Amino acid sequence: MVFSDLLFIYVFLCATLILYFLFKNIAWKNAVLIAASLFFYAWGEPFYIFLLLLSSLVNYVAGLLIENHRAHGKAIVAAALVFDLGMLAVFKYAGFFVENINALLGVSIPVPDIVMPIGISFFTFQIISYVIDCHWEKVQVQHNFFKLLMYISLFPQLIAGPIVRYETIEREVSERKTTLSDFSNGLTRFIVGLAKKAIIANNLSIVVDKLFGLNEGVLHVESSSVAAVWVGVICFALYVYYDFSGYSDMAIGMGWMLGFHFDENFCYPFVSRSIAEFWQRWHISLGTFFRDYLLYVPIFGKRRKYVSLFLVWFCTGFWHGASWNYILWGLYFGLFIFIETLVGKKRMKRIPAPLAHLYALLVIVVGFGIFKFENLTDLGLFFKGLVGANGNPFLDPVSETAILQNLFLILGAALLSMPILPAIKKFVAKTTTRTAVAGAVTMVTNVGLLVISSIMLIDTMNNPFLYFRF
Repeated sequence: MVFSDLLFIYVFLCATLILYFLFKNIAWKNAVLIAASLFFYAWGEPFYIFLLLLSSLVNYVAGLLIENHRAHGKAIVAAALVFDLGMLAVFKYAGFFVENINALLGVSIPVPDIVMPIGISFFTFQIISYVIDCHWEKVQVQHNFFKLLMYISLFPQLIAGPIVRYETIEREVSERKTTLSDFSNGLTRFIVGLAKKAIIANNLSIVVDKLFGLNEGVLHVESSSVAAVWVGVICFALYVYYDFSGYSDMAIGMGWMLGFHFDENFCYPFVSRSIAEFWQRWHISLGTFFRDYLLYVPIFGKRRKYVSLFLVWFCTGFWHGASWNYILWGLYFGLFIFIETLVGKKRMKRIPAPLAHLYALLVIVVGFGIFKFENLTDLGLFFKGLVGANGNPFLDPVSETAILQNLFLILGAALLSMPILPAIKKFVAKTTTRTAVAGAVTMVTNVGLLVISSIMLIDTMNNPFLYFRF
């Protein structure tokens, strides 16, 4: 069950909200959320619900031990990290490690066939942030196991983020109220996120498959024209943005409806004029996690900053998946941020805005090609296709038809990825003196988007979010 599943929207979410608001007592509200969240997780991963509960229990105990044995805080944190990262290594990376050991040493160790628990990368990082913040005394240790379990398992952000730190909702775990304004704004945010997924992302995904020559589940980028490769990777970058930011919007919106206020995860990343700025606007919760926790690792020496930088970007890539292309993707962005660091902020600001924007977009778009092609052979063919080295024409009839038929979608998606809607909203707020009129416009827009999204989802029963894989 995913957020873009009609069963989730019209049955699970509605039933959860009704039950939630039947109770006034916060303990009962939390009980409803725990039950709903565990049911939601068990729907797709019934076995791994025990892993989620075990991780919650181990780190709950770790928090209590840190509070009662401050002198041994570092050792307790280290033990908790070994457990948390060990679970992540076994369930997400075991196959990757064994495959590469076999290739490197010429041995034949059986590759474990382990199904990765959904959302393990996200809830593991949330748990880690809680334990470390307990040690740093940034948050109070939670003595109530069920309150901590609710924080870890909360279904809006359980599967694909944002990575919500305990300090962000520490007070709301024990005391929160949902105002009418919060619920209304949350519902609007949820519907906008759904529309991003159902109307834009799903259709962009189809265009990407056409341009990259998808046939029987296999991409044939070697047969794509130069224009198809470029437009295809632009569409893929837009697809990832709308798919992931749509999920984040839905998660944040549901949080508001339930009285929680999560931090933003995206802030119009394609307006960036540097790669450093892009990563301040893209998947913000992951970037700040590595900034605050991984950069704390004590690497000594004059070059600590640069070693830490590449360590962060190696981990950023590897976090996304057990594949070399993800590692290359992380290091690719790390390299450009390293170059920008050497150039310096003052010199970067002197670059004319159009050129800086063009530079950033070019690096970003090519980077998403690395993200797209997990097979390194296909990745090589992609790079050759960018410069026409695959022996294909600049444009062929098949790719021309695909591009022209979807030109409105592509241009519309590119336009809406810019901060146009907030500008329109501000303009309407200034020019519309009657609150009732603005409210009516919002309601009509919401209903329209919900109806269109629902109709489009009827024919796409299996449309998981991309970041469910991570």
